Amino acid sequence: MATPKSAIIVLIGLAGAAYLILDGQQYLSLSFFSDLYEQQPQLTALIYFLIYIAATGLSLPGAALLTIIGGMIFDLWAGILIVSFASTIGATLAFLVSRFILKDWVQHKFARYLTTINQGVEKDGAFYLFSLRLIPLFPFWVINLVMGLMPIRVRTFYWVSQIGMLAGTVVFVNAGASLGAVEEFSTAGILTPQLVFSFVLLAIFPFIARQLLGLAKRRKGLRGFKRPKKFDANLLVVGAGSAGLVSAYIAVTVKAKVMLIEKAQMGGDCLNTGCVPSKALIRAAKSVVEIERANQFGINAGSPKVDFAKVMGRVQEVIKEIEPHDSVERFTNLGVHCVAGEARFISPWQVEVDGRTLSAEKIILATGASPIIPKIPGIASADPLTSENLWQLQTLPPRLLVMGGGAIGCEMAQALQRLGSQVTLVDAMPQLLPKEDADVAARVTQQLNDEGVQIMTNYRVTSFNSEAAVHSALLSSPASNHIRVEFDRVLVAVGRRANTTGFGLEELGLGINENGTVSVDQYLRTSCPTIFACGDVAGPYQLTHAAGHQAWFAGVNALFGQFKKFAADYRVMPEVIFTDPQLARVGLNEKQAAEQGIEIEVTTYDLSDLDRAIADGDAKGMVKVLTATGSDRILGATIFGPQAGELITEFVTAMKYNLGLNKILATIHSYPTLSEANKYVAGEWKRKHVPERLLRWVEKYYRWKLGR
Repeated sequence: MATPKSAIIVLIGLAGAAYLILDGQQYLSLSFFSDLYEQQPQLTALIYFLIYIAATGLSLPGAALLTIIGGMIFDLWAGILIVSFASTIGATLAFLVSRFILKDWVQHKFARYLTTINQGVEKDGAFYLFSLRLIPLFPFWVINLVMGLMPIRVRTFYWVSQIGMLAGTVVFVNAGASLGAVEEFSTAGILTPQLVFSFVLLAIFPFIARQLLGLAKRRKGLRGFKRPKKFDANLLVVGAGSAGLVSAYIAVTVKAKVMLIEKAQMGGDCLNTGCVPSKALIRAAKSVVEIERANQFGINAGSPKVDFAKVMGRVQEVIKEIEPHDSVERFTNLGVHCVAGEARFISPWQVEVDGRTLSAEKIILATGASPIIPKIPGIASADPLTSENLWQLQTLPPRLLVMGGGAIGCEMAQALQRLGSQVTLVDAMPQLLPKEDADVAARVTQQLNDEGVQIMTNYRVTSFNSEAAVHSALLSSPASNHIRVEFDRVLVAVGRRANTTGFGLEELGLGINENGTVSVDQYLRTSCPTIFACGDVAGPYQLTHAAGHQAWFAGVNALFGQFKKFAADYRVMPEVIFTDPQLARVGLNEKQAAEQGIEIEVTTYDLSDLDRAIADGDAKGMVKVLTATGSDRILGATIFGPQAGELITEFVTAMKYNLGLNKILATIHSYPTLSEANKYVAGEWKRKHVPERLLRWVEKYYRWKLGR
């Protein structure tokens, strides 16, 4: 028995077939309506109205042509009235058909990727639809079908479409009416002032609409606030981490007056508690392994002895050595006015710092993120370590529990295990590094296992207990298995959350995403047009180089956006996990390609065959490249091996500038180097795509030359 959905599909198919077989295009022509209008004008209006609804409801091409014809046949106001209602009713029918037939399948199939869009539509769907209707960036019928898949009410879709399409309807109908008024289709007859104006209006309408829409959005974001008569600076940056420093540097370079506010330490997390100290610690831990492996190279270095206090002392020395790069002195000398204190927004142009009001034409929010401490019973009594306070340790914990199998968890688990702690690494997911492909994550897991880290995936910490200076954690699995683990210290590395509270953002009505980041558009603008955001506080990445990348766009758009805006480009964003060996990736991996339904070819090269890796005693790892099916176009690359963070740059460059594997293969790589692995993986791809049939004919040719 046919379902209602299948019946509708059949009816639409029959209607489409009838349209083609019966030459339905003839009913969308001027001659058809002109002949009928002379005899029965009212009937013509009704037939035109119904045909318009049917054409738009079935998403048939010709809506713009029909609108112009309406202006040519009817007078201006009658044409506007008929077209406005017919187009809206037809659009709503197409919307309903799309929703009834496709919505459930699309939302289920692409749920992960539609989450953000759904949230945006639910939150501000009317304005989003109005923008699409007012600025015809996409075909009329595409908007109808796509919005049918989104969580927007039918009633909202109807009235927003009616209002949003009205301006465009007026322009198109007016153009048709002007054409209809032409008595003689000669150069002189056509080039009347009225007709020329109509077509000029038609051409510039999208630009006018865009400006009006931008003005409306700006007024909405600034409603209720009074603009100061003068400003202290052209740009004010809140937060002196990676994103804030780059923003300030860019602005002062182009001679803008810049103020930079920081409540804690210049350099932010990266310098003081993140990238710099963690890599210094990882380097110290690597030296332990190098000493232990010295016998492999014929050198007897004895057993390494770790002085953990000295290790942490060197970590602080590294911070101090790099500190001048991000210091108040340096940025003051550059021309940036640095202000120490905690900023709180009091208007879209003003912040208050320790009772002092500072103002600027534009403000960039770059307040970073902080470690998440989950609400687990007893966790406070365990005095948890995080990526922020870990660096104050002076005594190595004999037993360390690490919560979180992401990048920070894996890096610190390996480093502290190498330095002498017995580490237990716990993660609730089935594998470490859950975003990565299973085979790559398995290699990282095996490496940590081989070094003595006890790994417990599929386990969640449900409670802590602290008695007589003995700490323990109760771990539970989905299979209801329970294990109690004793430890001396616990490192919590389950993620970071954007710093958005305490700055007065709520009073400004700034949009905050569900994950806690500030909502920004592709130009890094917040919902308040004078405020931009970049770095961890804006997401979607929590990477220093991503923060710097965003800061350029935020700074340039804040200063010059009234002339030209630049959309942030995240297409080629590398990520590196600094375990040993390192894990680096850019673009898609197999897991993401499968989730997005993208057909790929996978080519791998094992480092066990690489001469330099063999000579260095590091011949383990792999290079994996994803290409479009039947093409050498690189969609993604993953490297697990020594110096993977350095090696990935070649693929980043190739993807950025659309260079395929053939170009990498044709590039000379020094011998013996680790970078040859990139060339060899390109060679593996090439071998899979040799023209076998042609080579067989070539083989016959050479045999013929030998007289065989």
